[in-house]
Amino acid sequence: MRKRSSKQPLDMNQLAKSIVDLATADEPAPEPLAPAKNPAAVELGRLGGQKGGKARAAKMTKKQRSENAKKAARARWKKQS
Repeated sequence: MRKRSSKQPLDMNQLAKSIVDLATADEPAPEPLAPAKNPAAVELGRLGGQKGGKARAAKMTKKQRSENAKKAARARWKKQS
């Protein structure tokens, strides 16, 4: 897929404003900052993500793991075609 050098706003009003800003050489208004994440929550989420796959695989039988792997492979091949 081709990468774009800059993102254009999808809303027609935002697009029109950005065109006017470029034409008049006005500085665009800064976008509001995203709220800061709670470090404790981030660490808990990361910790659960690290444990999840291994714990799930340990609970599954060999047949269940094989079926899940086949299902995942089918989904990957379906996405490509």
